[in-house]
Amino acid sequence: MDNVSRRTFVKGSAAAACGLGLAACGGSGSSDSSSSGDTIKVGLMGPYTGDVAQYGLACRCGAELYVKQVNDNGGINGKQIELDEQDEKGDATEAVNVYNMLVEDGVVGIIGDVTSTPTIAVAQASVADNMPCVTPSATAADVISYGSNYFRACITDPYQGKLMADFAADQGYQTVGVIFNSGGDYEAGVKDAFVEEAQAKGLTVLDPQGYSSGDTDFNAQLTTIISGNPDAIMSPNYYQDDGKIVTQARTLGYTGPFLGADGWSNIVGGDEEYASAEDLEGCFYDCSFSASNTAENVQQFISDYKAEYNDDPTNFCALGYDAAMVLLNAIQKVEEEGSAETGSDDYKQAVIDAIASGTANGVTGDISYNGTGDPVKSTLIITFKDGEETVYDTIEGE
Repeated sequence: MDNVSRRTFVKGSAAAACGLGLAACGGSGSSDSSSSGDTIKVGLMGPYTGDVAQYGLACRCGAELYVKQVNDNGGINGKQIELDEQDEKGDATEAVNVYNMLVEDGVVGIIGDVTSTPTIAVAQASVADNMPCVTPSATAADVISYGSNYFRACITDPYQGKLMADFAADQGYQTVGVIFNSGGDYEAGVKDAFVEEAQAKGLTVLDPQGYSSGDTDFNAQLTTIISGNPDAIMSPNYYQDDGKIVTQARTLGYTGPFLGADGWSNIVGGDEEYASAEDLEGCFYDCSFSASNTAENVQQFISDYKAEYNDDPTNFCALGYDAAMVLLNAIQKVEEEGSAETGSDDYKQAVIDAIASGTANGVTGDISYNGTGDPVKSTLIITFKDGEETVYDTIEGE
């Protein structure tokens, strides 16, 4: 993976090809000066190397595309957006170091972080600076609990767990099993909410079966679950694990549906198929974005993304695009009002207020906020049919 660092990255040039297994979209580095009269500096942070780099790179590609489109259309109030990009390597301590570097560089807001644990660390650090931050994809409930400056473009772990439990009840399932990564904040958060809501709906939840990060053999857990004769199995993990889990369950003779959350995104259609089309047939998961969504803005985004990167966008690419939209929409409003000096404390507060009161017509749904940093937006239920992903239902935001 090409990890060449550049001191200055001004997003106006075309990005390099950005398949999840290829080089990063653009450049990674910091800039020597803060926002100036003809530029507005925005931070972009995530894991661009390391175990979860695929998520960071995908969010980064989407964010870079949106910023490029803004700059190509004249920027904001005549100013170009300068992206200050930093790799936090998927580590919470490094994420705080990166955040502090971005503050020193003079950014007026940050797109990021990406995964939940580093984002929580950044959220805690950002409160003292009242730094406007929009995470594309950190779903843990605690992310927005530390201050009013942090927002997210994605739905939350508790929301996804509740939504999928309600879906299971609506499908008529009576007994459900659960297998989850017990060491992951994301996986455990979705699991907890799913179990609570499923039980409240009167479903029988078999004893949830945990496994450790890095495990590849799930036969013991699956054998225990299958012995309880479940109507469905909830597997709220990331797609690499979910693919193995589904495949091993089929080998053990389980033919029923699996349920999942947005970590399932990219289980098919990427550089590697993590489970066969036959094994995934009839499974369901929730997410915010699908290429099969026929909405005009979604199809335009897919076309623009392919033109820029020669690759198909995933859910995380779309969330990166929308997170950038949320932040830049707010910056545009503040710049046009001209009531605060760029980068000042008043300016940052004005950006926060503009995010909180604004609406973004995102490719993952219309995004608005109702008193918290959690978005009010629709969610898709995705299923697998005849080897293809398709939208099964759309659940409107509450």
